[in-house]
Amino acid sequence: MNRREPNWEWYRTFLAVLETGSLSAAGRALGMTQPTIGRHIDGLEAALALKLFTRSFDGFAPTDAALELKPYAAGVAATSAALLRVASSHGAGVRGTVRLTASEVVGVEVLPPILAALRNEHPELAIELVLSNKVDDLLHREADIAVRMLRPTQEALVAKRVGGIELGLYAHERYLAAHGAPKSMDELSQHSIVGFDKENAFIRQFQDRFPVFSRAALAFRADSDLAQLGAIRAGFGIGACQSALAARDKALVRVLPASFSLTMDTWVAMHEDLRESTRCATTFAAIAAGLKAYIRRA
Repeated sequence: MNRREPNWEWYRTFLAVLETGSLSAAGRALGMTQPTIGRHIDGLEAALALKLFTRSFDGFAPTDAALELKPYAAGVAATSAALLRVASSHGAGVRGTVRLTASEVVGVEVLPPILAALRNEHPELAIELVLSNKVDDLLHREADIAVRMLRPTQEALVAKRVGGIELGLYAHERYLAAHGAPKSMDELSQHSIVGFDKENAFIRQFQDRFPVFSRAALAFRADSDLAQLGAIRAGFGIGACQSALAARDKALVRVLPASFSLTMDTWVAMHEDLRESTRCATTFAAIAAGLKAYIRRA
C-alpha cells in the first residue's frame, strides 16, 4: 500500500511536541489549536507507519522511533525555513529574511545597532537572530550567517576574521568602593568572583591558566554570558567582560589589566552557497564592518 508523503509542516509540529511534551504546549508555541496539533501528529504517524508518542502521566512521551527521527526532522524543518528565506529575497534590491546566529553577549549587546543601521538602509530586509554557540548550524542551514569566537573549520563555509575582541577583568565602582581592588591575581581569591557554572574544554583550559577561577572559588556561577554581565553590572563581584563593551559604561572599572587580558578571535561566516545571495552578502558585509568598528573602539 502506498503511503502518503508527510506534509513538511508536520515535522515542525512533531519537533514542537518533542520539545514541549504536550499537544497544548506545542499549540501555544506554534500558534495552533490543540486539535490541529493532534491531527498533524496522527497524519505523520500514519504516513510513517510508526508510533511516535505515548501518553504518560505528565504529557506525551516520545518513543524510541521519535528520538531516532528527531535529527532528520530538524533537518527538514531547517531546510523548509531556509527555502522560505530564499524565496522571500526575490525581487529588486536587498530584501527578504536573513537568519543570524551569535553568542548571547554579541547578539544582545553588540549586533543590535549594527542591524538597526542595516535595516535603515534596506527597509525590506528582515532579520532573525538566534542566540547560540553551536558551530555546525550553518551546515545544517539553521542559520545563514554566524558570528563566532573561533575560526570555522568546515570547508563549505565562507569565513572572514574581523579582529580580536579583548576580555579584561571588570567590577562595578560600587563593588570596589565597598571591597577595594585586588592588587594581584592572588588577592583576587579574596573577592567575589563571577564565572561559569558547567565546565567544558575551553573553561578547563581557562582555569588551568587562571586557577583562581576554579568553580569552587566562584561566588556567582552562570553559564549565561548575559547573567554574568548582569552580575558584574549589579556590583556582585569581579568577572571577565569584553573591553569594548565595558568602555560604554563608566561605572565599570578594569582591575589587574597587566595580569589578565585575553583576546578572542572573531569571525563572520556563512555557507558558500549563499555567496551570490544579495541579502546575505549585504548583511555579511555590514556585520563584518560593524564588528571591526566595535573592536576599534575598545
